[in-house]
Amino acid sequence: MTTTSSRTVVVTGASAGTGRAAAQAFGQRGDRVALLARGQDGLRGAADDVEAAGGTALALPTDVADFEQVDAAATKVENTFGPIDVWVNVAFTSVFAPFTEIAPAEFRRVTEVSYLGFVHGTMAALARMKPRDAGAIVQVGSALGARAIPLQSAYCGAKHGINGFTESVRTELLHDRSNVHITVVQMPALNTPQFDWVLSRLPRHPQPVPPIYQPEVAARAILRAADHPQRKQYWVGASTALTVLAQRMMPPVLDRYLARTGYSSQQTSQPVGPDRPNNLWQPLDERPDSDRGAHGSFDDRSISRSPQVWLSRHARSLSVAAAALTAGGAVLTRYRH
Repeated sequence: MTTTSSRTVVVTGASAGTGRAAAQAFGQRGDRVALLARGQDGLRGAADDVEAAGGTALALPTDVADFEQVDAAATKVENTFGPIDVWVNVAFTSVFAPFTEIAPAEFRRVTEVSYLGFVHGTMAALARMKPRDAGAIVQVGSALGARAIPLQSAYCGAKHGINGFTESVRTELLHDRSNVHITVVQMPALNTPQFDWVLSRLPRHPQPVPPIYQPEVAARAILRAADHPQRKQYWVGASTALTVLAQRMMPPVLDRYLARTGYSSQQTSQPVGPDRPNNLWQPLDERPDSDRGAHGSFDDRSISRSPQVWLSRHARSLSVAAAALTAGGAVLTRYRH
């Protein structure tokens, strides 16, 4: 689906973090970018970012947990910009706490946003793309969708669900010989504002599990996936590749390792109070720091590049090259002897 002409792109969760960085990156290409999120302050900032980058922005306050809102937003996008070419599902929320300390309504809310939000976005996109037999859907996944960790049971469950749901939809599109494609970009720990406003019952400030990557790394991977959505999935960051592979080979070892380290590695040394504001139910608008942009609080510890994205895309050709080198080495060995 690689194209040099401007496209109509929808990004959910566009007001901050990965969605914000992806929206700006699409804007740099001159795309028409529809921004879906709850927080109006963040949406205004995201729209300014897209316009400043050279794109055209349309900010649409939307709660992705409500399909009617998502579908109405999709209609507004096509009435304003024309047919949707790319739909990127990013929006999520979470609760940092042991499972036994999460209320049923809180767990349901995380699932409705972080899992059903992707289902709703995919439904709205396919309803418009399939009749035209064109389009790409990019699901922003996580290494935690392959290997769950403690204190994030609702989020990990949602990310696991996205993988299964997307595989099912992909096989249906293949059965139909459709030219609509759906792919997943599996992300590492990212330096986004979520750790400053997520609902947390931890005694200390939550943090991403190192190594931490900047959201622009995620944005570049999302653009690559939108350009080449035929690939089933992309891995971003060496930590994602190691996590997925380790889970395939030795899950019991990871269970014990995470039981020992998973609590401390997700918290800084900074204490936080139980009344810390959070955005589980409502966006944190009308606050001095309500528009946080793409970056979180960990710039000084974050990585700005990921060769794994390129390696993920070229895995097949690299395997062929490695096999050729191995065969060539065997020939030389025989020649020398």
